[in-house]
Order: sequence, then C-alpha cells, then structure tokens
Amino acid sequence: MSNFPEALKYTKDHEWVKLDGDIATVGITDYAQHELGDIVYVEVDTVGESLNHSDVFGTVEAVKTVSDLFMPMSGEILELNPSIDAEPEQVNKDPYNKGWMIKIKISNAGEYNDLLSAADYQKLVEG
Repeated sequence: MSNFPEALKYTKDHEWVKLDGDIATVGITDYAQHELGDIVYVEVDTVGESLNHSDVFGTVEAVKTVSDLFMPMSGEILELNPSIDAEPEQVNKDPYNKGWMIKIKISNAGEYNDLLSAADYQKLVEG
C-alpha cells in the first residue's frame, strides 16, 4: 500500500513537494517508485537552470523503463540529492526522506496552491 504524507503536496505526474520558505524539496511519490520498480539511475542535468512548471528537469531510470521528471513549480534548481547518485535505490526505500531528488528556489509561490493535497493525490492514483 502506498504512503501519502499529509504534510506534502503532489502533482498529477507523481512528484511530491515539501515547501520551506521559498525552497521546495522535490521527489517522486511512493506510488510512483512502486510502479517503476527498482530504480537504477536518476539523471538531472538541469542544476543551476531556471525552469517553468511542468518542464522536464530530469529522468528516472528503472530496470524496465525510463520516465521523465516534471517540475512541480517554476524556479531555479539549486541542487541534486548527492546520495541518490551513489545509491539510487534510496528512491525506492525512502522516497519522502533520503530519496528526495532536487531542491528548487521557487519563483511563483502561487503555484503551490495548485498542487494536490495528499487526499486528492490518493484519490487520483487509487480512483
């Protein structure tokens, strides 16, 4: 069964967002990592770039597939989680903590209100 932490916001593309001031931490949801299977590589070559909401910021490679990662909010990508380069399986084991992917300095705080609540995201994936 998937986990849907209440403190986070979600996208229809299965990213989660944790906002702290104007810094957003982003990863993929427990549901997404479960659907993808064993994650073997996360590629993000957009660090330092400013991207718009729903732009592709990287890819996640699992044993059977490669999926694009989409910006949940507009902003500048400040960093990639250094531990997932060496241990991409952290995304499978702990998607909401050690398995986070990027940090963004957001440029449009209003976009946060357009994200899904945990309950709405759960309805979307289990609906």
